[in-house]
Amino acid sequence: MGQIQVEKNVGGIEGLTVITPAVHGDDRGYFMETYNENDMKEAGIDITFVQDNQSMSKKGVLRGLHYQKQFPQAKLVRVIKGSVFDVAVDLRAESKTYGKWYGIELTEENKKQFLVPAGFAHGFLVLSDIAEFCYKVTDFYHPNDEGGIAWNDPELGVKWPQVYGEYPGSADASEYRMEDGTKLSLSAKDQVLLGLKDTFKF
Repeated sequence: MGQIQVEKNVGGIEGLTVITPAVHGDDRGYFMETYNENDMKEAGIDITFVQDNQSMSKKGVLRGLHYQKQFPQAKLVRVIKGSVFDVAVDLRAESKTYGKWYGIELTEENKKQFLVPAGFAHGFLVLSDIAEFCYKVTDFYHPNDEGGIAWNDPELGVKWPQVYGEYPGSADASEYRMEDGTKLSLSAKDQVLLGLKDTFKF
């Protein structure tokens, strides 16, 4: 594991892992390995990824909290520009931490990666003016298999940083703002998601 530092079971939730790569830099710039199968296996992480994705989002965009039901995906996520607050929620029915969440700030500076196993809902909030977000997945996208949880469900109680507003009884984000006045921006689908008690369990 010469190229990565691994912190397992973060937040006391089994399987959630934060990976910090070794960065080799000088006055010309830097180099790092963003993924090394041998290092992952040495760390006890034996996962096969089948697809790489990348997205760009503006400040205040909140994507989530998403999962696939019959084709669950493990995800290895990182930020290459800007910063996001990344959240995973345990939806494994037999888990001792069912319904618990953990969040971490991923930035282009800290270069941390967040491994979210299958059986979790996942989402993120953009904290910088823009953010470019990259992630590996272990299964392909299945458009008729989508599920999600309301980002602001009081039962979950996710503490999204820099966000202010009172829960309106739904996932509607129209009355929420960030510290600088930026409105939250969610997709139409994400604003009608239901809470944990009505959510699919793995």
